[in-house]
Amino acid sequence: MGEFVVAPASIDDMGLLAEWATAEGWNPGTGDERIFFPVDPGAFLVGRLDGHPITSISVVRYGAGHGFLGFYLTVPDHRGRGYGLRTWQTGLDRLAGRVIGLDGVVAQQDNYRKSGFQPAWTNLRFQGVPRLDPNTSGATLVDARGLSFADLAAYERRFVPADRDTFLALWISAPNHHALAALQDGALAGLAVRRPAAEGARIGPLYAATPEIAAQLLDALAHDEDDDRLSEIALDVPTINPAAVALAERAGLTPAFETARMYTTARPDIDVSGYYGVACLELG
Repeated sequence: MGEFVVAPASIDDMGLLAEWATAEGWNPGTGDERIFFPVDPGAFLVGRLDGHPITSISVVRYGAGHGFLGFYLTVPDHRGRGYGLRTWQTGLDRLAGRVIGLDGVVAQQDNYRKSGFQPAWTNLRFQGVPRLDPNTSGATLVDARGLSFADLAAYERRFVPADRDTFLALWISAPNHHALAALQDGALAGLAVRRPAAEGARIGPLYAATPEIAAQLLDALAHDEDDDRLSEIALDVPTINPAAVALAERAGLTPAFETARMYTTARPDIDVSGYYGVACLELG
């Protein structure tokens, strides 16, 4: 065995992590890595064998007591040799003492259980060209970037267990991201973001006060901004909300990929009924 060292990633390394995620079939959003890095620059770790990158993990700190783990990868030629486990242990050390969440692929879920993670719900990735005839919800859709960020951040905290304002600010303001908010009687009643991906577009997060508002947001973001044509989208749906699954099925989307949301404690207290789509599997 050569020298194996796990250390913080460089900005250039982030492009490599995106390539690895694409090769795994995760269909990351275009340029996601450039948004992820400034959220917590020390959170992205790369393992190098004799100087060559072969493993990765992200361990992002949220607030004072939470963290989220993602990008856990070992290149295929080096799997089964312990390099991934050493990278995993280094990552967990960075989040010691915090409640940690992750979205784990099926093949790794037993290993996550051995490290103390408990399943909270299943995420199903639905994809396709949505066919919706959204009923009138009584909500007005507006560009989220024109609203008070404090209001947007307070609204999102209903669906995530910790402050992640930096991530949200970057996510809604990034080039080629289209962020819509739903207003009902002057109050926020929904928020959703569309971003381009290697295949089609990704929508997430998708939060809404009612299924009708969720359908209105999904339908609006499924239309191309330039020519109003419907485009293929992918939406990671938390199955803990039956209304979210029903919406994806009603839209004619097809399940294509499964992960489990897992935590090192019991499931956090969040607004399940308004949670229709995960922002991204890497940062939650």
